[in-house]
Amino acid sequence: MLTSAIIKVRDTLIVSVQEDLGDEDALDLQAALTQQLERTPVNGVLIDLSLVHVIDSFLGRTLNDLAVGVRLLGARAVVVGMQPAVAITLVELGLELRRIQTALTVERGLDLLARSTNHRL
Repeated sequence: MLTSAIIKVRDTLIVSVQEDLGDEDALDLQAALTQQLERTPVNGVLIDLSLVHVIDSFLGRTLNDLAVGVRLLGARAVVVGMQPAVAITLVELGLELRRIQTALTVERGLDLLARSTNHRL
């Protein structure tokens, strides 16, 4: 069962991760988002992690792969709402999540995407 919701708002997909993801859940999310991007071209993908309290190396790598995949499919990815404990864990694991833009809130993430595409969301 997918523990995330993917909704389209104008030219952005918003991915709301509903709970801590296991390995299979993370792979399901990656597949679902890739399928959605193939069906519905968008300029941006906002990944909301505000409800995620635990992250491991597999989920960190999958998150990075997800953002790279979004970019390869022609959109920009912004991760929002990362809890301090999650950020600390990623640093401790040595996962830098290079080239992934982050923002504290959904609103700031949407502003980042809007500025990158030169229009308001």
